[in-house]
Amino acid sequence: MSSTLQVRFGGHSIAGQKPVNQDAFAAWCGQAESNLLKGAAAAIADGVSSCADSHVASQTAVTSFLDDYASTPYTWSVQKSARQIISGLNAWIYQQNTNRASHNDSLLTTFSAVVLKSNTLHCFHVGDSRVYHVRGDTIERLTQDHVRTERGQEYLSRALGADRHLELDYSTHELQVGDLVLLSTDGVHGVLKRSEMLDLITEHGTTDLELLAKSMVQAALHAGSDDNLTVLLMAIDALPHETLDEVHRKLTQLPIPPVLQVGNKIDGYEVFEIIFSGTRSHMYRVRDMETGEQFTLKTPSLNFSEDAMYLSGFVREEWVGQSVQHVNVMRTHVPKRPKQFLYYLGEYIEGINLREWMYDNPKPSVDAVRRIVKQVVAGLRAFQRADMVHQDIKPENIMIDATGCVKILDFGTVLIAGADELISPLDKSVPQGSVNYVAPEYLMGEVGTFKSDLFSLAVVVYEMLTGSLPFAEKAVKQLELKSYGEMRYIPANQARRDLPLWVEACLRKALQPNPRYRYDALSEFLQDLTVPNTKLEASVAKQPLIEKNPVLLWQVLAAILLVLNLMQLLIN
Repeated sequence: MSSTLQVRFGGHSIAGQKPVNQDAFAAWCGQAESNLLKGAAAAIADGVSSCADSHVASQTAVTSFLDDYASTPYTWSVQKSARQIISGLNAWIYQQNTNRASHNDSLLTTFSAVVLKSNTLHCFHVGDSRVYHVRGDTIERLTQDHVRTERGQEYLSRALGADRHLELDYSTHELQVGDLVLLSTDGVHGVLKRSEMLDLITEHGTTDLELLAKSMVQAALHAGSDDNLTVLLMAIDALPHETLDEVHRKLTQLPIPPVLQVGNKIDGYEVFEIIFSGTRSHMYRVRDMETGEQFTLKTPSLNFSEDAMYLSGFVREEWVGQSVQHVNVMRTHVPKRPKQFLYYLGEYIEGINLREWMYDNPKPSVDAVRRIVKQVVAGLRAFQRADMVHQDIKPENIMIDATGCVKILDFGTVLIAGADELISPLDKSVPQGSVNYVAPEYLMGEVGTFKSDLFSLAVVVYEMLTGSLPFAEKAVKQLELKSYGEMRYIPANQARRDLPLWVEACLRKALQPNPRYRYDALSEFLQDLTVPNTKLEASVAKQPLIEKNPVLLWQVLAAILLVLNLMQLLIN
């Protein structure tokens, strides 16, 4: 078994019958310690020959894509990273074109890129360069040419730099060891059939990819190609794959420390206070004996020493806290001395959690709630920018320090898009979140998004304002839902009569069981919680009684039936 991606590259490009080669290609693979999270990438581009400077566009596109992809955060998914980079490249080339005098001076190019990460091939494409996937004696074309035909001539219908808005094709495909990925420009695939490419692969083999690429280019040239010719090859020799035993062995390289007492010392930190000691973990206030700095030191419980899923979440907490740098997110620190035990250091927050705040403020003003929510939203947006979803927002995971600063805690279940793309033997099918706060989509077996955190936050806001929960506990405590219709929302103004209707309307939208109908941005939710949305308020006011207050409707109907029955008895 291999825990790293092993890929070989080979490519060849010539001008052919043309005076200038406007094709470009490049490839990149991270170092062994990083290629698990970033993978390997390759790109090919074909500058539009009718534009004199298109070689600038093609070369800029491939080199900038690879340089920028290598620099994107590890937390970002491949799709987010690549789309953001390619959109930026398109905007830059398009802006260059608007400053040029004529079409002949334009910078236009096709662009195809692949990223190999874990056991998945991610393909991004615009134009008529191509990507093929070769496995054994089959060759599959993964891209579609973006061309149109006018008066017998073919023209590109899409290209990098042609329009302000770029429509980019994206697809994913499963990889196996021994696969070959082939990228080519139309100077090659325009004259060579797929069967001819496959024959050349069979004839030359994949030991020397440079030789194979050169043989394909020469075959296309001899077949009459009158364009630039480029072939780029990627051979997959090993894919990252770990067994559950390997994962567990990595996670338990450091021993879990025993339960600590005040005065105990661990790696140069002295325990000053036991913050809590539970069945899942232990947390202490400690002081660095060298610097005097105070930290929170958290350790896993010995009860979970054999639970790889739990330990993976514990290790994730430390990494997330170091990756998301925001005033409203608890920070974790890199220890100054090598660790001898499994634990992490977090910033020490002197204050109370939101549950305690709710006990102290049983009927807070909307303004007091809003001041807290504004900071939680700011913290969640930091997660969103990092392509992460917290997945466990609840009152116990929100701290308020002595100055009123709010901090989001507990990153053990954080969804990291970049890491979640990695194949893992750990079971991730268990719904994420805590009872009463979990977003319904998790119970439907769907992947969480920022809208899942929005739902959980809205439950917290509802509870802060009313002291109760927005849904019957029985429905929320289920491990699965058959449909969103099973969730029955209880209007907030039933529990708190003085609550403005516009606040009820805001909460109702944020708490829609189906995420499709929730707010499209955290900022929109905060805006409607700050300033009355009259249109949204009107939509709630006009609702029929059965939707607005179903309990009251049934109470009225029951009363009417009772009166009718009594009248019937009197008549009889």
